[in-house]
Amino acid sequence: MISQGLRVRLALIALLSSVSVPSIAANHTVAIEGVAFTPTTLSVKLGDTVTWVNKDPFPHTATGPRGSFDSREIAANKTWKYTARQVGSFPYVCTLHPTMKGTLVVTR
Repeated sequence: MISQGLRVRLALIALLSSVSVPSIAANHTVAIEGVAFTPTTLSVKLGDTVTWVNKDPFPHTATGPRGSFDSREIAANKTWKYTARQVGSFPYVCTLHPTMKGTLVVTR
């Protein structure tokens, strides 16, 4: 026969093992410099934040497909932050300089 104290401990262990602990969100940086995104491809986890830093002397955008994200114009020496809220691979461009391309890959 199992004692009441052991039953409580087993129930508590079962409860704790079913609880998922969220990971701590990370911060990532994409440099915009020399009319390019660096890194070109960035892999992040869901909930992570990405900061685009414009080091060029003129504005750029970071614009994802179908409105997934859009920085609008990021002025010279300014930044724009985005928190990844959807899993997938998101190619993006600078709408002002369409040859500038990058990819944001978001995983769980």
